[in-house]
Amino acid sequence: MSDKKYVVTGTPHIRDNASISGIMMDVVIALLPATIAGIFFFGVQAGLVVLVSVAACVFFEWAYKKVTKQECTIGDFSALVTGLLLALNLPSTVPLWLPVVGAFIAIIVAKELFGGLGQNFINPALAGRAFLVAAYPVLMLDVPAPVRTIGAGQSTPMIDAVAEATPLEVLGRTDIMPHSADYLNAFIGNVPGMIGEVSAIALLLGGGYLLVKKIISWRIPVVFIATVALLTFVFGRQGLFTGLWLYEILLGGLMLGAFFMATDYSSSPVTHPGQIIMGLGCGVLTFAIRHYGGYPEGVAYSILIMNLFVPLIDKYTKPRVYGVSKKKEAKA
Repeated sequence: MSDKKYVVTGTPHIRDNASISGIMMDVVIALLPATIAGIFFFGVQAGLVVLVSVAACVFFEWAYKKVTKQECTIGDFSALVTGLLLALNLPSTVPLWLPVVGAFIAIIVAKELFGGLGQNFINPALAGRAFLVAAYPVLMLDVPAPVRTIGAGQSTPMIDAVAEATPLEVLGRTDIMPHSADYLNAFIGNVPGMIGEVSAIALLLGGGYLLVKKIISWRIPVVFIATVALLTFVFGRQGLFTGLWLYEILLGGLMLGAFFMATDYSSSPVTHPGQIIMGLGCGVLTFAIRHYGGYPEGVAYSILIMNLFVPLIDKYTKPRVYGVSKKKEAKA
């Protein structure tokens, strides 16, 4: 008889060196281009909003763990990511107490009260943003123009028209058509908007980094953006088959939401078909809110709505257990 012993262990059998803190730091690195761009275009005040938001999120997580006598988890950097995402979803002109309120909602209400990291069923940063928009709409919707510009600047009619409104708002209420310089401005970041959503090139660099590092799957962001682009091309604001689809995917929070928030591990599907459904749902809802709703931007609410359907999506898209027939699985 052989003296060899076989060790049987539980799943998973495949392991790697990935860690929560490592993944979160990769997300922070991916967000740096958008953060730097936001501070460049909107000035020192934008940097202060980022610092306050991050500090408040880290503090609230530390304080909650301290009060409830749980192990401190600020070392996993998830609170840092939440604070950064929350700040990038705010205008640079908000008073500095506002990100503190948003941080409380994001960390305490949307995350810790549901069990902490991995147990939250909606994206905490978006939950904080949604609360702030509902509670303080004047402050949240007072979107500033950049304090400095590069390249094409603000010389075109579209940019001149948005001194007190975002380009999406202008598209929704006028017949102004963007010029070639407007596309360049939207790509670079020379447009009014939230701190982290204005520079499409910065967000694409960050999203590309996450894809290359395999932190996120391509399915949700690509399907999300492609759905908005297709629906905007076919059913555009200026009529059927207009050329505004490219302009609209460069504007607003689409890039930020698609790469960094719709892909949140805790609140997005784990199956491949489910991720495609998530992207489709977010895209359809974003288009519907932007074009037929009373709010010019629909990315945040579309993601939050789809977060609620994630358990159902995973339930009906999970693969069948190997060796178990559909009849037995249905009976079980």
